[in-house]
Amino acid sequence: MPTSETGSALPGALSPPRGGIGAAGVGVRADSRPAARVPIDRKRQSSGDEARERAMRAAMSVIAEKGVAAVRMSDIAARAGMSTGHILYHFGKKGRLLLEVLAWSQADLWGRFQEAVDRAASPAEKLDLFVRFYLPRHEGDERYALWTQVLAQRHDEAGRQILTELLDGWDARLEAILREGRDAGDFADVDLPEFTVRAVAMLSGLSEDVMFGRSRWRHASANAFALSALRRELCPVGQE
Repeated sequence: MPTSETGSALPGALSPPRGGIGAAGVGVRADSRPAARVPIDRKRQSSGDEARERAMRAAMSVIAEKGVAAVRMSDIAARAGMSTGHILYHFGKKGRLLLEVLAWSQADLWGRFQEAVDRAASPAEKLDLFVRFYLPRHEGDERYALWTQVLAQRHDEAGRQILTELLDGWDARLEAILREGRDAGDFADVDLPEFTVRAVAMLSGLSEDVMFGRSRWRHASANAFALSALRRELCPVGQE
């Protein structure tokens, strides 16, 4: 479950953007449905987006501290400097808020990941970026805490679909990097779907270690360990 620093807000749509990283050859698909012809009050929209961002960040912080079960809408409102009614106006039920905060968080992260990948000079650099964006930065990382808390909840079919799209989005990004490296001769000719499953499983296990605070990572880098393991398998024959 990918994590990184919190960045600028993105529009608060519940579904995350779908598609891959531009530099790896996978474009972002636009929604093919016709847009509703609703007049937009720009001043009001800007104010609303700012309030949503403040509420999202407050929710992430409170969830990381208290856990999903103990969080109340009033806690989030107090942290955001807003009224509980204002929070309910933007998000409704707590279950929807949690899913929307997670989708917002990941959309923000994907945007910054793509920007970094677009500047990378090689598939090897892109792989390094993937590992660094995926793993928690430290014990108690807020983004990863949000992931684990939300995944532990019971979800209806719509909620499960949102979570599946978020998880599959990272698999697609890694597979695109692997394909680019393989086609360029930088990586070995591995089975892309199978390697992706194993790689993400390893990264998820390392993430749990980091979040738990395992002593083995106090004087060693989980990022370096993961990247070394991936590179060993991806090294083309004759280039060991």
